[in-house]
Amino acid sequence: MSHTLLAAAIVIAQILLLVAMGCSIVRMARGPRAQDRVLALDALYVNAMILLLTIGIRTGSLLYVEAGMIIALLGFAGTFALAKFLMRGEVIE
Repeated sequence: MSHTLLAAAIVIAQILLLVAMGCSIVRMARGPRAQDRVLALDALYVNAMILLLTIGIRTGSLLYVEAGMIIALLGFAGTFALAKFLMRGEVIE
C-alpha cells in the first residue's frame, strides 16, 4: 500500500513540476522587464533540477541525481552572471 502511495505521489509531483516549468516559460516569454525574465529562468532551472531528482527516485539511478547537481551549479552561475549584467552592464570587470 505505501509503495503505491509513494509512486502516485511522485507522479503527481512530477506533473506539478511540469506545470510550474510551463508557467516559468510563459513568464520568460511575456515578462515585462529583464528582471522578471531572470527570475523566471531561476525558477525554471530549480524546477528542472527537482524534476530530475524525482525521476532519479522513480528509477533508482544516481545518474539523474548527478545531472541535477550539474544543473544546480550551472544555473546558479548563470543567474549570478545575469544579475551582475543587469546591475552593472558588464559581467567581467
